[in-house]
Amino acid sequence: MTIYDDRWMGAALALASRGIGTTWPNPGVGCIVVRGGVVLGRGWTQPGGRPHAEAMALGGIDARGATAYVTLEPCAHESARGPACADGLVAAGVARVVVAAQDPDPRTNGVGIARLRGAGIDVATGVRAGEAAASMAGFFSQQQRRRPHITLKLALSLDGSLALADGTSRWITGPCARAHAHLQRARADLMLVGSGTLRADAPKLDVRVPGLEGRTPGRAVLGRGPAPAGWQHFNSLEALCQSAAHHVLVEGGAGVAASLLRADLVDRLLIYRAPILLGGRPGIADLGLAQIAHDRWRAEPVVALGPDRLEPFTRIR
Repeated sequence: MTIYDDRWMGAALALASRGIGTTWPNPGVGCIVVRGGVVLGRGWTQPGGRPHAEAMALGGIDARGATAYVTLEPCAHESARGPACADGLVAAGVARVVVAAQDPDPRTNGVGIARLRGAGIDVATGVRAGEAAASMAGFFSQQQRRRPHITLKLALSLDGSLALADGTSRWITGPCARAHAHLQRARADLMLVGSGTLRADAPKLDVRVPGLEGRTPGRAVLGRGPAPAGWQHFNSLEALCQSAAHHVLVEGGAGVAASLLRADLVDRLLIYRAPILLGGRPGIADLGLAQIAHDRWRAEPVVALGPDRLEPFTRIR
């Protein structure tokens, strides 16, 4: 490992973030090819999952003797959608490949790295692996737990209310926080609300950020009753867990939030907190806890969004 590996892998991670929410059924990967401190090529997984990041970065360049930084182990399996990236790197003549995270897909897991080394390429692994795995949390969840990565988003008052006593909830947070929440929608594969929220609020669940309107993900409802045209319908948590989506963003209401938390299916919690008091309807229904647990969630840095703030938490597993 060199002193520059951390820096260049950071650039590859930034490239990978460009594809989040658009690359399903493949993970969002970033790749940057460097020789003598000069960037020769860069790429990230394209919409729909192809071409892969490595193919984008290697296109049209002379990569002989260069180092390729990839956020996920290059794939080693053949596909009707494109060639194996490990073979592409070998054919390109790169001298070194730096990999962040090993691919949990059994078709590639360790095979891609072995193929590169078998071709005489120097391979370093584990550089910023945690960040890479976090950026591909949905893909890793599907591979390792056979269910989507689920984020629960709540817009709450200081006293934990999501609405007034009469149900009025627009708007608890300000425009800056709402825009940030729409960016989270653009990074998801599927948006979900409970049937009660659908009936009460008729949410559009679209992305209303200028320039990202086309990034509205699939939409779904959990619970009883019909779903709007074009929406998916899950009648149980078990059905939701069988979804092929990588990233599911849940936006309420209190009942579905409690159901997911009781079943321990929430992997990330995003609380948008407004500096107001409502004394109204709680954001989460009764969880039925028998005791207080202090070791379930890891707090992440709080983000100021105008007068509001985002309080993110990650489930400790």
